[in-house]
Amino acid sequence: MLWKTGLIFLCWGLTSGELQDRQSGTPAAPARTTLDFGLVPSGVYDTVAYYEPGAIGILFNMMHAFLYVVQPNPFPEDLVIRVAKDKFGAIQSEYQKVIYYELGFVVCAALGLLFTVLLPLVGLLFCLCRCCDNCGGEMHQRQRKNADCLRGLLTTLLLTTTFIITAGVLCAYAANQNLSSQLKSMRRLVKSNLKDLHTFANQTPAQIDYLISKYDTVKQHVLHDLENVGVILGGRIHEELGKDVQPALNGVLSMTGTMRDTKDALENVSLSLETLQEGTVKLQANLSLVRGSLSNALNDPVCTHPQSFEICHNIRSTLPKLEIAANYSSLTDVTNQLDKVNEVLKTDLGQIVEKGFASFNDTPNLVTDQTRNIVEGVKVLLDDVGSNVTTFTKLFPVHSTLTNFTKMISHTHSQIEDIYPQVDQMDFYRWICCITLCCMVVLILTFNFLGLLCGILGFDRHATPTTRGCVSNTGGNLLMAGVGFSFLFSWVLMGVITALFLAGGNLEKLVCEPFQTRQLFKVLDTPNLANSAWKNFIPGYLYNDPELDLTAYSLYSNCKDNRGIYSALHLDKVFNISAFFNTSVYSKDVSRKFEGMKVDLRGIILLESEGKQNLISFTETGINEIDFAAYLEEVNKGVTRIDLVDFASRLDAQADQLSKGTLQTSLKGHANTIRQIHIQQVIPLEKSMSTLNQSIRLLERTSSDLPVRVRDVLAAVDAAQYLISHNATFVINQETEKYKQTIIGYFKQYIDWIRTSLALEVATCKPLSNIVDTAEILGCSFLLDSMNTFWFGLGCSTLFLLPSIILSVKLAKFYRRMDTEDVYDDDIGNWN
Repeated sequence: MLWKTGLIFLCWGLTSGELQDRQSGTPAAPARTTLDFGLVPSGVYDTVAYYEPGAIGILFNMMHAFLYVVQPNPFPEDLVIRVAKDKFGAIQSEYQKVIYYELGFVVCAALGLLFTVLLPLVGLLFCLCRCCDNCGGEMHQRQRKNADCLRGLLTTLLLTTTFIITAGVLCAYAANQNLSSQLKSMRRLVKSNLKDLHTFANQTPAQIDYLISKYDTVKQHVLHDLENVGVILGGRIHEELGKDVQPALNGVLSMTGTMRDTKDALENVSLSLETLQEGTVKLQANLSLVRGSLSNALNDPVCTHPQSFEICHNIRSTLPKLEIAANYSSLTDVTNQLDKVNEVLKTDLGQIVEKGFASFNDTPNLVTDQTRNIVEGVKVLLDDVGSNVTTFTKLFPVHSTLTNFTKMISHTHSQIEDIYPQVDQMDFYRWICCITLCCMVVLILTFNFLGLLCGILGFDRHATPTTRGCVSNTGGNLLMAGVGFSFLFSWVLMGVITALFLAGGNLEKLVCEPFQTRQLFKVLDTPNLANSAWKNFIPGYLYNDPELDLTAYSLYSNCKDNRGIYSALHLDKVFNISAFFNTSVYSKDVSRKFEGMKVDLRGIILLESEGKQNLISFTETGINEIDFAAYLEEVNKGVTRIDLVDFASRLDAQADQLSKGTLQTSLKGHANTIRQIHIQQVIPLEKSMSTLNQSIRLLERTSSDLPVRVRDVLAAVDAAQYLISHNATFVINQETEKYKQTIIGYFKQYIDWIRTSLALEVATCKPLSNIVDTAEILGCSFLLDSMNTFWFGLGCSTLFLLPSIILSVKLAKFYRRMDTEDVYDDDIGNWN
């Protein structure tokens, strides 16, 4: 009962440790974060419940093979169950099945008993018969032609039989010695098992303390999350709302860039237009001067010559093209639009947007401020739970109970140590008895070997039966002495062997083999076996609940797998941890604290009215009123009607066709002048035209969708603002629920870890299965196998004493000195 009580207290202590862990665990990460509770400290069990017999295992296997021949029937599970349920009363009604199963043993036992009873009678009759000079008692040997062959055959058969008997004695002696030597191993196994029980009792409090200590780990995680509620909960709310807010504010921010780009484009247009207007006037004047000068130069008399006339004519025909192509003076300027854009840009829209971002990004701080009371309430709940757990664990004296259990183990160990001298003494007596039985056979073997030795060495082929030597006669007498001792001892040996055979063989077949095949557990786990009202006797005895699914095999298997004793013994019947650590209890407590949580984000202003008006004013700057077509038309005309560089090159080429003179020199001078005009005036104007072209096209693209873009941006901002001010409750409630489940999730992880630890790691019951395995090793492998091998070897020797008796009697006739003899021929070689 002390053991049972200790298990119950152990369970209570383990469950109290679980409670502490659950009430204090939540990390600062989301609910999916996995808590690391580390490894439960575990002891190392020393017992290795495994036995390897070594060389003697060959003899064990021979004995098992013999038993299988004697009893090949399978284990009678149904018969054993019926007999056990009926308190052995079913043997009377099921005797036929019992006899059928025990038929091999019955036959062997009957033969053994017959041997035990008849052999002494046969020996007595044999002695009386020989006293009457019969049965080979007459000291007269008749002449036979095959006497030498017969003597050799008898000698060989007797020697072979004697060796077989010797082998059987050696087998029995080895089994006897093995049993004595294994008793020392028995002490080691018993000591190892008791040491494991000490380890089991000593490590369990440390494991309980470890489970209890994990409450602080969980509590620190919870506190960390509570102290960072703004970062966690506020961050999640900010992230969810940001899916709508961020694009809206980014759209406004992009409009600030559009405004700056529009201003730059307008400035470029204004500056470029002014530059082009002034530059084209100067260019037109310079081109007019060059055109007039060339026209005067072509009035030279050289042009009247036939070979120069055509050249001068061609030059004169191209002179009208030396003029500007575009007229920029007709284009209206963009000063009005530029002034309006500058007026719009006086309002810093970017700063207004940044204020909106800052206001929205302050969500975590708002959550922290508005949930301060909730967080403090949950912290108080954690402290209350921790104090309740500490108080609860003190209600159950687990440490003192395990200390008493340890004392009980120590006391048991001392009692076992006190029994060892008695065990040694009993083993000594057993060893003496077994050695005595072996010595009986050894005595017979001694007479046989000495008789054969003296007979073979002292035999003289030339001596007649009446003249045989002393050594030969001694050999025959020794053989007859062996026969006498065989009659005296063999029936005693067979009686002992039969008794050991019946006991050891049935124990091997009905206990050891079924245990190895686990059929014995099926018998033990048979419903209503121990008590007709109990389905399972173990839970019926421990918990008075025979319907509980706790069987001997399940208990043994779970302990064999080194599972925790809590799950192996179903200690939840004593203390239901699952009910005590119901997650809903913590869920209700935490949910109750979060019921009053309300986060108000209406104070967040994404875009002030000034910013909205600024966007609207930007659409009213009149950019769309610019005549983009007129600008692009003039830009596309180019600076001059003809390429001045090409004109100057052709002018040089035409001048080279003329004869050297004043005209040629003048034409080349004008060509250089045109080139200088192109470099100094046309190229800068082309750059200004390119800038004007790019700016006008940019303004055209901007004005085409500006009202739509501004309308969409303002709509997105209004939608995001409405979401924050009116519809954020759903998001807040959703994320608050996730945050709450994060807190509860840590408790659940801790509870699951406690259950798993109790099932697999805490108070692992491997020592219990080791005790059962050790009992099987001691009872079956050490004791029963050795005992069965002993009677197996000794039985073999005893059975072969029968042919030994017959052969010894017949062979002694050839070695002993006869009183009378037949009349022989002179050929002595025919004697005997």
